[in-house]
Amino acid sequence: MADYAITFARSARRELEALDASVVRRVVSRIDGLAQEPRPSGSRKLQGEQNLWRIRIGDYRVVYSVNDRQRIVDIVRIRHRREVYR
Repeated sequence: MADYAITFARSARRELEALDASVVRRVVSRIDGLAQEPRPSGSRKLQGEQNLWRIRIGDYRVVYSVNDRQRIVDIVRIRHRREVYR
């Protein structure tokens, strides 16, 4: 089974670059894992959203969409948990 391609919204890329290096390493390793399994255990579908999921990485959340037909995981937001759902 082919892996999913990972894409970033421009804003999500900026949010990732603004994080501390130690947090970036943890976030990037979890995002890389989404290429093999776009809905890992612990991922949650966001209520009220058509196709948005989130994973937790400590106090940070990665919000993303999954396109199974084109096999793409699009990272939408990477923020601290108190800011991500606003």
